[in-house]
Amino acid sequence: MVDHVDEGNVNQVVHRGKGIPDPGADPAPGHEPGRAPGRAPGPVPGPGFELPLLLFGGFRTLIDRLHARLATEGHPDLRPAHGFAMQAIGARGATASDIGRRLGVSKQAAGKTVDRLLALGYAERADDPADARRKLVHLTPRGYDALARSAAIFDELRAEWAATLGADRILDMETALRNVVPAETAFRLDATSWLGGA
Repeated sequence: MVDHVDEGNVNQVVHRGKGIPDPGADPAPGHEPGRAPGRAPGPVPGPGFELPLLLFGGFRTLIDRLHARLATEGHPDLRPAHGFAMQAIGARGATASDIGRRLGVSKQAAGKTVDRLLALGYAERADDPADARRKLVHLTPRGYDALARSAAIFDELRAEWAATLGADRILDMETALRNVVPAETAFRLDATSWLGGA
């Protein structure tokens, strides 16, 4: 949890006293303040808790701008959770249980999201040709349109960042993140349940 004390950001979990220095505190053995363990000598400026907040801020900025654009392109009711759910449905369709498992939520929670997608015209239910007892959820043309527009808008937003930061810096950032983010978690769809604590 981050708060502001004396005009500074303070991580309340790490910084006891919420920004009030503890004069008797010693740094961890073998750890130089401002230097990450295992790094070459030289300070790494800034507190560690800013990294996840900045990464999340970048994510949030891109998602908010995406949805602002989608709203002007015929998809005003689409929410971030709907995009994750449509990805979980996929091109072949999926059952509510499959969707829940991919999103990391219960079948009931997935069912509520699917019901909303059905009401908005992004998905439809149909019999599973392999098992008449099951219903598959499929994307409608409106759902595919939203995903195609999202992909195009993300490309434009990435190009805007490249124009601001430089294409090489964007490529370096993406390469660096691929090096530190485990491959099995890079494109997970359960972000909304993880953030919500489900």
